[in-house]
Amino acid sequence: MALRAGTVTPRCSSNRCSRRSLLLLESDSEQSRGQLLSTLAGAGITARLVLVRRAPGISRFLIEADGLILASPVYFADVTAEMKAIMDRAGYVARSKREMFSRKPGAAVVAVRRAGAMHAFDTMNHFFGISDMLTVGSSYWNIGLGSAKGDVAQDAEGMRTMTRLGENMAWLLGKLA
Repeated sequence: MALRAGTVTPRCSSNRCSRRSLLLLESDSEQSRGQLLSTLAGAGITARLVLVRRAPGISRFLIEADGLILASPVYFADVTAEMKAIMDRAGYVARSKREMFSRKPGAAVVAVRRAGAMHAFDTMNHFFGISDMLTVGSSYWNIGLGSAKGDVAQDAEGMRTMTRLGENMAWLLGKLA
């Protein structure tokens, strides 16, 4: 299980857009990430992913990013322990720095086999709410269904949802620029 963080930077001709960045934190939700990142790339955003466990100072990434996407598979009806630890640590730091996440857009993405998706989705969205962030949605819940690695790519509705989520995140980052 690898928790990853990635910084994505839009490639736009406009200076307003060129400085926007998006942080993608994930816990092994590779299937949903592929569709989401390809959509963001189509909107002129490129991504570079690094392992959080090996990336010193995850707080720095969180502070510098203009937006966040948190992605996690469902383990025992909730997000992974790694995702929960990042949210708890970042949330605790943010409480002492009131503006740390204020008005940053955030989106939650869940990969699930059968049940627990809404609880995991809510867990990440509650982090956005208590952190004074703007929650970005899609045409349906940001959930992909699958059991084995790669299965989520067969979830056509989930992939359409990720496509729209990427479009909405790119649109909002452009508006906030």
